[in-house]
Amino acid sequence: MPTPPLAGSTTGPTALRPLIDTVLTALQEGARRRDGPLPAGGPDTVTHHMRTTLDPVIPEHGTGAHHALATLIRALTEGAADPADPLCAAHLHTPPLALATAADLAASALNPSMDSWDQAPAASTLEAATTQALAAEIYPHHPTPDALVTTGGTEANQLALLLARERHGPIQTITGTNAHHSITRAAWLLGLPTPLTIPAPTGTIDLTALHDTLTRHQGPTLVTATAGTTDTGQIDPLTDIADLCTHHGAELHIDAAYGGPLLLSPTHRNKLNGLDRAHSVTLDLHKLGWQPASAGILAVPDHHHLHPLHHHAPYLNADDDTEAGLPDLLGRSLRTTRRPDALKIAVTLQALGRTGLADLIDRTCAAAHHLADLITQNPTLDLYDRPTITTVLFRPTAADDHTVATIRRTLLTRGHAVLGRTHTHGHLWLKATLLNPHTTPHDLNRLLTLVTHLATELKEGSTPR
Repeated sequence: MPTPPLAGSTTGPTALRPLIDTVLTALQEGARRRDGPLPAGGPDTVTHHMRTTLDPVIPEHGTGAHHALATLIRALTEGAADPADPLCAAHLHTPPLALATAADLAASALNPSMDSWDQAPAASTLEAATTQALAAEIYPHHPTPDALVTTGGTEANQLALLLARERHGPIQTITGTNAHHSITRAAWLLGLPTPLTIPAPTGTIDLTALHDTLTRHQGPTLVTATAGTTDTGQIDPLTDIADLCTHHGAELHIDAAYGGPLLLSPTHRNKLNGLDRAHSVTLDLHKLGWQPASAGILAVPDHHHLHPLHHHAPYLNADDDTEAGLPDLLGRSLRTTRRPDALKIAVTLQALGRTGLADLIDRTCAAAHHLADLITQNPTLDLYDRPTITTVLFRPTAADDHTVATIRRTLLTRGHAVLGRTHTHGHLWLKATLLNPHTTPHDLNRLLTLVTHLATELKEGSTPR
């Protein structure tokens, strides 16, 4: 068997072209076979099909590049939950832009490793320019803001708590019940005290309770607020929280993994007033930024705030190399080997610009409001609240929680729709997290028709199949 070709150098593109054609054909065939937002049949059916395709996982003799790509990618696609389908709307799981996905191919082919300049000469410059530009969007009035690329909101939140710990020692975190679970997990991972939890009875942090907690607590404190909660998509009162932090001498971290890209929309950026007063901000562009995962960001108002992350490994950032002008990249992450995820972000920013991204954001937010309108016009459905960003909670009127859960699972098993679930205000709600800018009113009507028909089916006592 000849030695398989490599993806790089001048010969790589020639080897990749026919393979990419095989991949694209398999993606298309798999999507046609699935014919919907996810495969029908549930976990047992999908598992059986995938294991059969993989059997054996490691054959004695290889099947060849085209056969392996066609077979496995077709099966994976046929068994995928497809976020590009308008009825796949459960999670903060975005349909990636084709141009960003194409950029990701180049990143994989070139394979720069972002831990030393000699492995990523141009990529290190591209990353620095892109992260500084994004940080300047968050901190427009600060002279030297900076940002790191992360694997997502979880890593960015962990880094935010780590930086606060390095500044103050075992800092006490105060967080809302609406906060992402990664905040509590980060405190555990870093050996910090268990966060003090503030109630969020309306979906956002209770300001009186926050004031009382800050008044009682002595010592260094980090308040974490959320701009786009996972359950309801709501945004904490950022300016009021920042005022309380200033008054009590506390630091502030804002998890804007979901809502942060609203900054790019003139229509919606006012929802993030106060964001620039945080000591650190989390942003995910693989949510409302349409990037393939991962594309997380942690931004700080001054690049000096990142100095605690500096690390010395002589084979990667020897002192004499740094003094001679080679950039030191180890302080840009806790990871060593990491992909140039900034490339797809930079390509998207260049290709679409502010106006193009604002249009995507505005279209998606408008679709969420249209869905809310359709729900309020339907006497058999209840709306939780108007959407703050693109999350819409609803449930069949007078249905119990068991019925709501059964509706969701039945839609999944039949392969008809992917909806999330959230328990709030004493009820279980169906959650539609709209992130597809191509979603039409017809798609939204189809989604609600599926739910209402299934609710009627269950009410009449027939067993969902």
